[in-house]
Amino acid sequence: MLWPLAIVVSLAAGPSQAAPVLRVGVADGSQPCSYRQRGSWSGMAVELWQQVADQEQIPYVLVPADNTTELLAATKRNEVDVAIGCITISPERIRQNRFSLPFQESGLGVMVKRNQLELGSSLLRSLLAPDLIRLLVAYVVLIGLLSVAVWQVERNGSKPSSWEIGPRRAFALIFQVLATGPGTNTVVVSTRGHTFVFMAYLVRIITASLLVSYVTLNVVRGNQELASHNIRSLNDLAGERVAVRPGTVSDDLLQRLNDSGLQPPIQLRELDQVIRADCLLAADAVDAVLADDIQLDFLLQQLPHKLYGLALRNLNPQSQAFALSPGISEDLETRINEALGRLKRDGVVTRLRQQAMNKS
Repeated sequence: MLWPLAIVVSLAAGPSQAAPVLRVGVADGSQPCSYRQRGSWSGMAVELWQQVADQEQIPYVLVPADNTTELLAATKRNEVDVAIGCITISPERIRQNRFSLPFQESGLGVMVKRNQLELGSSLLRSLLAPDLIRLLVAYVVLIGLLSVAVWQVERNGSKPSSWEIGPRRAFALIFQVLATGPGTNTVVVSTRGHTFVFMAYLVRIITASLLVSYVTLNVVRGNQELASHNIRSLNDLAGERVAVRPGTVSDDLLQRLNDSGLQPPIQLRELDQVIRADCLLAADAVDAVLADDIQLDFLLQQLPHKLYGLALRNLNPQSQAFALSPGISEDLETRINEALGRLKRDGVVTRLRQQAMNKS
């Protein structure tokens, strides 16, 4: 989808002033940063680079790669001019590669399978949280006050104190009607009474919205993060089967942990793509998955269930950027960095990340 755009930009410059067409490497299977879907490239990093190229009128063609390690090696050999993606700037990579201005910071996360008992207990803790209880108490109090107001103004209207069911049941009926909605025409007849009924309606819809927001943010999203309580640090992965993508920062981190004398050593298992991490956990082929937490968060949002969660997140946070080949001129590097700086300042980078995370 982006290739025709690169050709148009290149031709627009004219044959005598045509800028060199950059070879831009991009790795597949790195959701939500870069991936190929139905023949087109998508992802936060792809769209961010497209905006940089549009602003600076940089012609380019996309060169696919299997993974970030392959991209960095090709960039170092001058086989591609720019490698795009959420490429972590680790100390080891800085010594060997050239990078653009960082556009975001991200850490690593550990994804594990959750047991059903843990799911139920974490859900119960969320439902009994003080914030939710306070919200429900406030709703009951407001409806109670509106019920008292209706009782007072309807003394000369529907006259609830004289209903055949008795005063106590009459007040209970008014409270029930205002709290649930159906039957308001049976308890009020005066104008002021209908005003209080309308106020009760507003209280209901506002409270319902707050309850839905609370459940979404604290029960669903929060429970994803309440994973295995046995993993407090990376050292707790000793002896576990952990899946990582070969050549990544995650792979290097676990290798260094093993080399430091961790006993028993972590058993490394190859992970083809992070988006398939749940399959390895479901098949009990691994005990945990270590990867960028942005990629694991994206995967968890796509799953229709909450059987997995992040036991650890934001480990070793480091900056992420594009990689540049040694052949890139200083002028072009400055233009790319200035464009990235503007996009960060204007909130475009944050917006692209949110859009990428919300794609299903």
